[in-house]
Amino acid sequence: MDGRPVLVCTQDEDATADLVIAELNRRRVPVLRFDPGRDFPAPAVLATRTGTDGWGGRLTVGERTADLSAVRALYHRRPNAYPTDGGEQAARFAAQENRRGLGGVLGALPGCLYLSHPQAIARAEYKPAQLDVAARVGLTVPATLITNDPGEAKTFCAEQSAIYKPLHAGAYDVEGEPAGIWAAPVEAGEIDGAVSYSAHLFQAQVPKVADVRAVVVGEQVFSALITAPPGVVDWRAEYQSLAYKPVACPEEIRLALVRFLADFGLSFGAFDFAVTPDGAWWFLECNPNGQWAWLEDAAGLPVTSAIADLLENGASHHD
Repeated sequence: MDGRPVLVCTQDEDATADLVIAELNRRRVPVLRFDPGRDFPAPAVLATRTGTDGWGGRLTVGERTADLSAVRALYHRRPNAYPTDGGEQAARFAAQENRRGLGGVLGALPGCLYLSHPQAIARAEYKPAQLDVAARVGLTVPATLITNDPGEAKTFCAEQSAIYKPLHAGAYDVEGEPAGIWAAPVEAGEIDGAVSYSAHLFQAQVPKVADVRAVVVGEQVFSALITAPPGVVDWRAEYQSLAYKPVACPEEIRLALVRFLADFGLSFGAFDFAVTPDGAWWFLECNPNGQWAWLEDAAGLPVTSAIADLLENGASHHD
């Protein structure tokens, strides 16, 4: 593969990554797309050695080969996880070696811009860390309780209008059908001993009139105001009933978001805010690898171009 490639790590079906790859192709930036959790050790082949300038060598996927010492950027989108639950001991051992070998090399490429670094993404997925950093960079954060104590939860929910929200947006099935666990109001009388079975996140309910998703690429912020039907707490549960429009991000919030990303070592973040009648933006959460493609059309936000710019330019000392 001639030139300095961009590596795109994602699943086969990823419409968001497709948009970025198409734009990079239009700009004639070489791209090697693969899924580390699925494509290694076949059809991908890794051969790399240490050197004075870091890891060098090659990564070959099918008929395409990338010079690892020349990678300008790695776009870590949504690859499958490295399999670690094989039945045979040898298979489990190989899977862990693959994750630490290929994953370790991909996380230590010399002079590579990461959007974002896989380890930074993993750290930023912890909501307690997010809420701590958000408060420290000056964002307004709702009162939050994390507990497995039913008494503490009951007291918190009696003190104010409160919601429950999961700490991790993982897959969940109801009667064999995939279902999301959305943020939902909870009252003190609904709290029972089931709280003791796991950590729970309870949060003061923000009296919002709308929501904002702010997509941050480097230091650029693209924001969309999201209006849901009255009474909807979590807009993700009502995609078919939402209205969108672009909205300017207040400068003090933009600066806080840039500081937030810097604290975690991220190049990208999809932030969710609740907007109150007085126009205040309340921080709810950040998805360090969140979706944005549908907003490009719905609210006219040029995120694809901004991401392609970042990946094309790569790290400054590569230029």
